[in-house]
Amino acid sequence: MDLFGTAGIRGDVTERVTPGLVLDVARALGAHAREAGDREFVVGRDGRVTGPALAAAAEAGLEAAGADVRRVGQVPTPALAFASRGRRGVMLTASHNPPTDNGVKAFVDGVEYGETAETAVEEAVAAGGAPADWDEWGDGAHEDVLDAYRAAVVDYAREFGDTPERLRVAVDCGNGMASVATPQVLRELGVEVVTLNATVDGHFPGRESKPTPESLADLRAFVREGGAELGIGHDGDADRIVVVDGDGEVVHEDTVLAILAERYVRTSDVADPVVVTTPNASGRIDERVAAAGGRVERVALGYLHDGIAAARAGGGDVVFAAEPWKHVHTGFGDWIDAVVSAAVLTRLVADEGLAALRAPVTERPYRKVSVDCPDEAKPAAMERLGEALPAAFPDAEVDPEYGVRLTFPDASWTLVRPSGTEPYVRVYAEHDDVDPFVAEVAAVVESAVEAVSDE
Repeated sequence: MDLFGTAGIRGDVTERVTPGLVLDVARALGAHAREAGDREFVVGRDGRVTGPALAAAAEAGLEAAGADVRRVGQVPTPALAFASRGRRGVMLTASHNPPTDNGVKAFVDGVEYGETAETAVEEAVAAGGAPADWDEWGDGAHEDVLDAYRAAVVDYAREFGDTPERLRVAVDCGNGMASVATPQVLRELGVEVVTLNATVDGHFPGRESKPTPESLADLRAFVREGGAELGIGHDGDADRIVVVDGDGEVVHEDTVLAILAERYVRTSDVADPVVVTTPNASGRIDERVAAAGGRVERVALGYLHDGIAAARAGGGDVVFAAEPWKHVHTGFGDWIDAVVSAAVLTRLVADEGLAALRAPVTERPYRKVSVDCPDEAKPAAMERLGEALPAAFPDAEVDPEYGVRLTFPDASWTLVRPSGTEPYVRVYAEHDDVDPFVAEVAAVVESAVEAVSDE
């Protein structure tokens, strides 16, 4: 698709995600919803400077298509998803992208639109189309959802861990929408909260919106110097979380995922507890889920919701789903929600301590490298690698569904997959001696790309 990526529509507001495009997309969303018998949408936005104008365009397009719009203002994306239960939703956000960008995410009954629905909307945008008849246009009204969302997160988190009365947590909101959610939720749970960059500002003056070890330098230093026992960093719309330990070090995202996955499996009472994750996620997740009595299903990066639906269709009970930094707490809702992650993790740390939660998790060294490969050569290169990699590593179990993933008897692994956005083939690897191992894998990839380019 040309419009929708793996996380909605995103791009520069002067070149791609213009008010005109948002108007057209919203009108198509409204018409598509009417065909399904749905009429009501909630519309929210993050703190970006361009949000009000794009939200106005979205409201106009939806109402012109016959939809009734409930404006919820500036909210985290998880709060918009929460509000879309039983109806539909549109969120204007570019997540962790720079302030020059904005975007559109669409929800139905708390779940992001899947590929089939996005394709139908994209086709409708391409075809144009007239508004609904004048007497069928919808109306608009304001609705407050933030208080109800925060209260629901608090109630849900109290099912886990212990009251964190003596825990001091530093939260770096990155001038994003976590500013109106995570600190308030944690304080209600009894946490002593210190905030950094907790004023919503679409210029992101405190740090770049994407939380990385580099951009979270101030948070890490504050925790390391004794300002808090735990650090939490969020992105612009509060659907990503990064965890910082008491030494100011970033906890590997797959370790966080493994801790939560194991806990959800152990506390579930379902017959077939399933954790859905992506091919680039660590084998440490499989180890902890298996130890707790569950199983892991993998789905392509960016398609967690499709993986959840497929696992359920196969009879599994999905207790948790995640890709690095983004978690779906299915007991709360089927959307990515970093505010819930912050609340649940904080209570688990208060009960057991972060070191104790990490202790059972095997944390092997991890690397990701990129091998140059022209876009047009990717299909042939991956076809060749489907034979070359198993031949080079005959003791590995091979999974060819989303690239080529090799899993070894000691649970180390590598994944080779084409980048969807850049001229590279990506190599992910986790191994006790990771540098020579990833070099060996990358050499096989380079040979395949070279052979294809010479043909």
